[in-house]
Amino acid sequence: MADSTSTPHPVRTRFAPSPTGYLHIGGARTALFNWLYARHTRGQFILRVEDTDEARNTQDAVEIILEGLRWLGLDWDEGPATCHSDGESLGNRGPYFQSQRKTIYQEYVEKLMTKNHAYERDGAIRFRMTRDPVTIPDLVVGDVERRLTDREEQDPDFVIVRADGKPVFHLVNVVDDLTMGITHVIRGEDHLSNTAKHLALFRALEAEAPRYAHIPLILNEDGTKMGKRDQGASIGTYIDSHYLPEALVNYLCLLGWSPKDDSQVLNLSEVVQRFDLPQILRANAKFDMEKLQWLNGEYLGKLDPNRYRDLARTTFEEAGFDLASFQDSYLSEAFATTQGKTRIPTDLIDYAGFYFREDESITYNPEGAEKHLVPENLAKTEELRKRFDALHEFDADAIQTTFKETAASLGVKVRALVHPIRIACTGTTAGPSLYHLMAILGKATVLRRVDRVIQTIKAQS
Repeated sequence: MADSTSTPHPVRTRFAPSPTGYLHIGGARTALFNWLYARHTRGQFILRVEDTDEARNTQDAVEIILEGLRWLGLDWDEGPATCHSDGESLGNRGPYFQSQRKTIYQEYVEKLMTKNHAYERDGAIRFRMTRDPVTIPDLVVGDVERRLTDREEQDPDFVIVRADGKPVFHLVNVVDDLTMGITHVIRGEDHLSNTAKHLALFRALEAEAPRYAHIPLILNEDGTKMGKRDQGASIGTYIDSHYLPEALVNYLCLLGWSPKDDSQVLNLSEVVQRFDLPQILRANAKFDMEKLQWLNGEYLGKLDPNRYRDLARTTFEEAGFDLASFQDSYLSEAFATTQGKTRIPTDLIDYAGFYFREDESITYNPEGAEKHLVPENLAKTEELRKRFDALHEFDADAIQTTFKETAASLGVKVRALVHPIRIACTGTTAGPSLYHLMAILGKATVLRRVDRVIQTIKAQS
């Protein structure tokens, strides 16, 4: 395999999305690999928007793509200045737009026609494609020989400008890579079939082609190609569900690239140091939602507490919880008991919703209630309730001591007392540390909720 670093020019990579919908997970991974290689080689990463298809492209789709890249932390290095509608510069760089480069494409079409590499037929302009096999030197796939198909043997020439005057993908892609000095084209393996045409165009323009690296496709867990409508395909899904961008970036790095050891949790600066094209795997990558959520949980557990608190608050508020009536100290203490316990923020609703619900809206887990809210636990629960009521300091240590002393006096293990109280306070048999969540809820709330469970047990007697 060719050495990916043996290039006489500073590395320049690019990501060239078409704004016809949302940012696909495969597109995001392509952008990431281009960004990583540019940063690894101290090169430049270029963003250009392939918006020549006016019928399908929308400004909303452009904004979605830009939002997704910014959320992932993939900054680009150059582009025209962004302006107000009155022409005043905003001072920041936007991406390149193919729709603003029509005169450049026309110039290169004229060069091809002048040298008899292109001609007009039925109003369209066609490129004279070589009839000889084309060898594609690829940094991931290896050398690939592309021969004309039986159908192409009859008429291998292809359109580069439609009859309506609009240039097509093959032309604009090559002209942009040429004029922008792109040295490496890292893109999905599904583009490999286009590359022979692109190499022929570079040759006709007497220009050096960039080095190509076609990366494996992303598949669903059942082995099918991940389409636009498949679960997990849209970056917007992860933004809306409040996944951590650093966790998704970490996961995307592992989709088709290997750090040559068993490392799984990798910060971006470490990946930049280690990333190189020869380490990209040849086999297609299967998207594993379980692994992504595990990684997200790892990052959530290590998140700055203030950022975690803000994330948790936003998650609850978007789920319809009114947190305005709760003091900041209460929110901070409640959220602190959940950090590192869930994989994705939306799991917090079931895990810790009891902190913010009215007593009457606490519903009991059916299996837990059937097992633990039974007559034989009535006396134990009533004894605990009496001892809780007598506590002057209702903190985690005092609550734990009360459980131990009550268990000793009743001749049972502490765990025999825990489950009815946990169900009373939270509605479930699992969750944050019981002693700490009780202290946060406060004595009055705990007593009310225990009273409710006692009445539930009595109703069965």
